[in-house]
Amino acid sequence: MFAFDFVFNPTIIMGITVKVLVILAIAFALNIIQKKIIPKAIIAGTKKVREESRDQLAIRTRTMAYVVIKVLTAIIWIIVFVMVLGVIKLDITPLLATLGVASLGLGFAVQNIILDYLQGFFIVMEDWYRIGDWVTIAGMEGEVEEVSPRRTVLREINGTMHVIPNSQIKFASNQTRDWARINLYITVAYKEDISHVYQVINMVCQELKDDPDFGTNLTTTPSAMRVSDLGAHGVDICIRGFTKPGEQWGLTGELRKRIKNRFDQEGIEIPWPHTKVYFGNTPEIVADTVG
Repeated sequence: MFAFDFVFNPTIIMGITVKVLVILAIAFALNIIQKKIIPKAIIAGTKKVREESRDQLAIRTRTMAYVVIKVLTAIIWIIVFVMVLGVIKLDITPLLATLGVASLGLGFAVQNIILDYLQGFFIVMEDWYRIGDWVTIAGMEGEVEEVSPRRTVLREINGTMHVIPNSQIKFASNQTRDWARINLYITVAYKEDISHVYQVINMVCQELKDDPDFGTNLTTTPSAMRVSDLGAHGVDICIRGFTKPGEQWGLTGELRKRIKNRFDQEGIEIPWPHTKVYFGNTPEIVADTVG
């Protein structure tokens, strides 16, 4: 049982009340100060992984500040609670023992939630991904719709929403960060002149770069890089070029369409899987001679 060790008289009660109010006032003041200072300190101390707008930086630092503020707030109020118990002369030894056992059991129950918040903090601090990025995490691929200290929400290309606890995210593959690349393979028939095919492909790539609707999203002019394979049905040619992040899919589709149209005009064959059957000479049939 908890034991009180003071005499109830107005003077003592007034003194205890004043001390408790001072402790509470200091706690409220510390909470207000940390909410003002921590976001600014995080902005000043956070390195930019890449160039980012003011709004993007605000989103990232706000998430980190949220986690830090919540942790510090919990610590402050735990200290206040213990100090208030000390002021009113309450024997807190049994309480501390009870809290120790309870916190141990609670720790096992909420350890995954704590891991979610810790991992979420580092994901945001290290700038793994942001809202709008196309990523693969925890075996799921999609557009990032929400990044919070506890979870990440992805929207798959077919509209399916995936809610992933941050503790389940061990690594992330971001397909829309900094730059992207066209990585296209075109197959032509063995009978084609490869030098001529290279010229046609590079001509189409240059036209795409010069197009005002598409060229601004290309950071380099795509080109035929090499013969990547001599396949079962034709010669595979690799085409590569750098694009702005997130634009690689649309540009690859447009380039594929233009190459197909130009190949049709030039009479360049794009083979498809087929089987050729060759027949040998038909043996002569010798007619029976009637003698």
